[in-house]
Amino acid sequence: MPSAPIDHLSLDHLGIAVRDLDAACALYHVLGTDASGREVIAHEQVEVAMLPLAAGGRLELLQPTAADSPVGRFLDRRGEGLHHVALRVPDLSAALRRLRAAGVRLVHDEVRTGAGGHRYVFVHPSAASGVLLELVEEGSQHE
Repeated sequence: MPSAPIDHLSLDHLGIAVRDLDAACALYHVLGTDASGREVIAHEQVEVAMLPLAAGGRLELLQPTAADSPVGRFLDRRGEGLHHVALRVPDLSAALRRLRAAGVRLVHDEVRTGAGGHRYVFVHPSAASGVLLELVEEGSQHE
């Protein structure tokens, strides 16, 4: 019997891999949104810009800081474009327990801290129909 659904699952952001963060930000400026912040996430070897959307959620533009980083390798293989989908969960620890109990493959086994201080974990694309799925804990980042 499947476990009960995770309550309040919602879209947090879409991660978009880019080669030139300034150029990508300029396009979205023309469309009417500007980065609410930029920051380097050293352990992911990436610089990110978060762009808020009027209806909620955000776009996360990702530029690698090293060619051999995960985003750098993604750009080499696939080019610029959608990198991951991030869903917000109310309790990341509970979601992680459910995933582990179900034998779901994760990219890393531990919870990490990312842009804006949010806590997250990535579900491996092989377990999510080819999509790199990020789970972000509700309330652990700037809202």
